[in-house]
Order: sequence, then C-alpha cells, then structure tokens
Amino acid sequence: MNLPNKLTVLRIVLTPFYLAAMLIEFEYHFLVAAVIFIAASVTDYLDGNIARKNNLVTTFGKLCDPVADKMLTTAALLAFMHFDLCNIWIVMIVLTREFLVTSFRLVASAQGIVIPAGILGKLKTVSQMVFSIVIMLLIHFGPVAGVEYSTVSLFSNILMSVSAILTVISGVKYMADGKKVIDFSM
Repeated sequence: MNLPNKLTVLRIVLTPFYLAAMLIEFEYHFLVAAVIFIAASVTDYLDGNIARKNNLVTTFGKLCDPVADKMLTTAALLAFMHFDLCNIWIVMIVLTREFLVTSFRLVASAQGIVIPAGILGKLKTVSQMVFSIVIMLLIHFGPVAGVEYSTVSLFSNILMSVSAILTVISGVKYMADGKKVIDFSM
C-alpha cells in the first residue's frame, strides 16, 4: 500500500476518535476534537497531492479517498446535530447527495469506469472541513470571547447551509457527468 493510500486509511481510522472526542465530555474535548479533525483533514490534502506529484494515483485511492472524506464530514455533521449546531434537514440533504453519488460510483465501477471527484466535489469537501473546524473552534473559544451559544449555533447552521448548497450543486454536476459515461441499460 503506497503512502497516499495509507493516509486515506489513517483518515478513516481517525474519524471515530474525532467523534469520541466530540461526544465524550472532558475538559477541552471540543479543542481535542478540532485537532483530530484538522489532522484528518490534512491527510486529505496530502494524499491527493502526493499521489498526483509522484504518479501514485490508484483505483483504491480514487474510490476510497471520497469515502474517507464522507466518513469524516458525516461524523462532524452528526456531532453538530447532537449539539444543536446543525439542522437535521442539512444532514439529510448532505447524506442523500452522498448516497446518490456513491451509487453512481458503484454503477460506474461495475462497468470498469472510475469517475473521480471534480472541482465542485473538492470545493464541497473543503468547505465542509473548513466550516467544521471553524465551528469547533467557536464552540471551544466562544465562551472565553463572550459569544453566546445561540450565536454559535446560528452561525454554525448558516455555514452548514452554505455547505449543503455546495453539496447539492456538486452532486447534480457529478451525476450529470456520470450519465455521460455510465450505461444504465445494463
């Protein structure tokens, strides 16, 4: 297994530790969760760059990298929903898109086609990761700065709504592109 694929697997392994840090209350748990999330997000940046730079792009990486991203960002959405920082409809929209895109990927894969994530999908993932980090840091540092939890919740829901809109747009684009190369009569 090459280094980019190991980084993808590391992101998968870090995801439950992130979720545990978010949900198990101890001093600084939101900050610890943010650090784990940042580390996992950095693996996403590194695995793709290393793979492209060193010609280490693999089918495993093309298929599992987006799954690892989905695991991490879904864990964040679920944790935020738990803390009333993300509306359930946002989670439903994002998960519906992810299931649809994953279904397209599976159909394409069964036909020997790999449809990599496009620029909109990458922008969607980056927005989810950056917004999640901002939200976790606000949860941790908000009380110190005198920011009310209700303000953090409102801001969080706005950020996650923007991310959900990007999610829908990128999903529609992905499926439109996929329809051009997938044979649905099989």
